[in-house]
Amino acid sequence: MKKRTGIAIALIVLALLITLIPLFALKGAEFGGSDDAGSQMVAEVTGEEYEPWFTPVLEQYLGGELPGEIESLFFCLQTGIGVGIIAYAFGFLVARKRFGGDKRTDESA
Repeated sequence: MKKRTGIAIALIVLALLITLIPLFALKGAEFGGSDDAGSQMVAEVTGEEYEPWFTPVLEQYLGGELPGEIESLFFCLQTGIGVGIIAYAFGFLVARKRFGGDKRTDESA
């Protein structure tokens, strides 16, 4: 059990380092999203400014762009729901293996 705790702590420290090192190593760098990079690449390749094919439904309803905080909230909710589904599936598989037993071995005994 102590070995697993050490591995977990090491992985947490590694995740923190991966997150924090770029912030300090690349001072003054701009960290943009993939949407901005994609738009710039399309403009570079085609020579024209990128125009989206449609406007998001919620932006049409509100009459403008969503505030950054709301976008972050939706992203976090989407992530939480996805993690919940994946965690449930893993838990189900582990419980089935642990408590369900293999039906074929029970019948042959």
